[in-house]
Amino acid sequence: MIGLLILAQTDFGLGLLRSAEHVLGNLPPGIETLPVDYELPQEQLEQAIRTRIENLDHGNGVLILADIYGASHTNTACRLLRKGQIELISGVNLPMLIRLLNYRDLDMRGLVTKALTGGPEGIVSAPIPLRKAEPNR
Repeated sequence: MIGLLILAQTDFGLGLLRSAEHVLGNLPPGIETLPVDYELPQEQLEQAIRTRIENLDHGNGVLILADIYGASHTNTACRLLRKGQIELISGVNLPMLIRLLNYRDLDMRGLVTKALTGGPEGIVSAPIPLRKAEPNR
């Protein structure tokens, strides 16, 4: 099973985990969040990410889910990436996370594909219900 690491703003990452737990009934093993501390020096942030990756990787790799690409925490994580073993996807949302948690048996490539389709497919413009005909006044 591929480990999942959510790298995001404190409340956002924890909120995603709590929401996933609510939807699924429980939170499966092998998923953690690392709340971003902007006061933390880059070296300590990198070590914190490394430690989480080591804890989550049981031989199948770790997929890092980040809130936004290009921020200091994702730039730090990018230095640790290894194709097929440690990968990162930014723009994490709840539909993406739920899809990932339902397809944990896939290999890294398959899981990344599921994430990249699950995120955008979860963004929809809801149709406006048809109004009931109003009686003539």
